[in-house]
Amino acid sequence: MSRAAETGTEQVGSMRDGKLDQKHLLFGEDGSPNNFDLNMGLTGGGGWRTPRHRHTFDQIRYVIAGTLPYTETDVLQEGWVGYFPESVHYGPQERAEGLRTMVLQCGGASGGGYLSVAQREAVNAELAMTGEFAKGMYTYTDAEGQTHTLDGSQAIFEKAMGHELQFAPPRYTDVIAMDPEAYAWLPSADLGVEEKWLGSFTERNLRIGFLRLQAGAVYQAGQHPSIEILFQIDGQVQAGDGKYGPETGYEFLAGEGPVPVEAIEQTTFLRTVLHTF
Repeated sequence: MSRAAETGTEQVGSMRDGKLDQKHLLFGEDGSPNNFDLNMGLTGGGGWRTPRHRHTFDQIRYVIAGTLPYTETDVLQEGWVGYFPESVHYGPQERAEGLRTMVLQCGGASGGGYLSVAQREAVNAELAMTGEFAKGMYTYTDAEGQTHTLDGSQAIFEKAMGHELQFAPPRYTDVIAMDPEAYAWLPSADLGVEEKWLGSFTERNLRIGFLRLQAGAVYQAGQHPSIEILFQIDGQVQAGDGKYGPETGYEFLAGEGPVPVEAIEQTTFLRTVLHTF
């Protein structure tokens, strides 16, 4: 478990235009197709901008406060969830100051994995010595004096991996925007525990949804065929030897459970089960 209140804040994204502070709650395992990073973002003064781009990994975004634009005309409203599949273009983005989001970045169904923040920032610093990041793009001059400009994410990936960036065929044509209020809560096998699954995606069964525990109810976590990640939205629970409140992240490995999570008061989680490999 990891509490946001006990996690340091860092400014991230020197290759982008604007200010974005992040708290990293949980990390996966480097080199694993299910490597991941669960974090919370706060857009700072002057906003945050990115060009239209795409990634070799999946992203799941939950809007805690504000409105999150993902194209020039489309937005995720407060409380909405967006699935940003690997290889699918989105943007440009113009995020307003004060926007708060939860973001889960993880390896996609292709098995290409996810390049961790530490790996990316190290390469970012190295590239900055031989070129310039501006407005999401990276520009450099080669040994023959030719100037090249490419997407910043692409430049970092190719430097870190040592080969040309290749995208898996996109499984979807666009970002999938979901309004949780349009879904119904359904009872689960655990007394006092309700589920709201928003969707199951790809042949590897990435699942996104919500979990609600009534006071005194016990959820038996870690009983899925892949990693289960919970982000606590409200309430208070007892897990292991500790009590945990909002903005806490939990990771349960495949088949690790049953691991009891008991609600001290009514509690809601965003729940994701990563791709099964």
